[in-house]
Amino acid sequence: MGYYLTCLLILGYTMRGSEFSELKAFATIVEEGSFIRASARLRISPPALSQTIRQLEARLGVRLLNRTTRSVSPTAAGDTLFTRLGPVFRELEGAVADIHASRDQPAGSLRINVPRVAAMRFIAPILGDFQRVYPDISLTVIVDDMLTDIVEGRFDAGIRLGERLEKDMVAVKLSGDLQMAAVAAPAYLAGRSTPRHPGDLHQHRCINFQWPGGGNIYRWEFARGKRALEIAVEGRLTVNDTDLLLNAVLSGAGIAYMIDYQVRPWIENGQLVRFLEAWSPSFPGFYLYHPSVRHVPPALRAFIDFVRGSSGQLVVSS
Repeated sequence: MGYYLTCLLILGYTMRGSEFSELKAFATIVEEGSFIRASARLRISPPALSQTIRQLEARLGVRLLNRTTRSVSPTAAGDTLFTRLGPVFRELEGAVADIHASRDQPAGSLRINVPRVAAMRFIAPILGDFQRVYPDISLTVIVDDMLTDIVEGRFDAGIRLGERLEKDMVAVKLSGDLQMAAVAAPAYLAGRSTPRHPGDLHQHRCINFQWPGGGNIYRWEFARGKRALEIAVEGRLTVNDTDLLLNAVLSGAGIAYMIDYQVRPWIENGQLVRFLEAWSPSFPGFYLYHPSVRHVPPALRAFIDFVRGSSGQLVVSS
């Protein structure tokens, strides 16, 4: 029997059922970051959940949550309490999930963190089928381009490019290597010389990409043989969303530099022209990753297998 599960059983014997329910409600709110999502997960009404937390705070004599009209977060005392309770309740959910697994039906809750490009490529196509196959798994997908620490953010798993993987994680490969592609619409290139060297980009309007959350402007990376270049391109348009970037380049706003599979359909139908291909480097593709644990919960294992089985072969264009 696991240490945390043993603690949980002792906890259950030493407190009333209502006290246990209050602590479970508190832990769920912190995990979900929302009273609405927590109430849906616990299958109680938001007013009832709010009353439960008020009772817990009154009983402990300390405020546990900071609430605004838009967000909820733990206070210092609440964070300390959750740090102790979180592993205990996760062990309990794992134990319950194991019972479901013995009936060949994984269950439990999963929180997944993915960048937008990976969400649309790997997650969006499977959501309906996954819910039909695993109706007892409660799945929360948070689209996030800010490289959130999934342990600190209390996520079960995430998807990320191989070169951006966090250390000490178990990584499952979802795609082959990828390649960047410099592209522009024919209307933009009309009357202009097509770049033959990355340095030629300084003679063009390029569409800059800013990492979400107010991050740095992406410096375009090129490589050919042993030569590698990073270029701060010039242009009066900057975006922080890949869909907006795609629409901008299709409209003739300038040159964009994107992952090749994102623009491949428009290259093939002639709406975009690709160039500098010999200078476009390959890089490790997408991985699904999760913290290293001895026992992967059945719900997470089912999710990993489902995503891998549906991801197909996403490879560098030839």
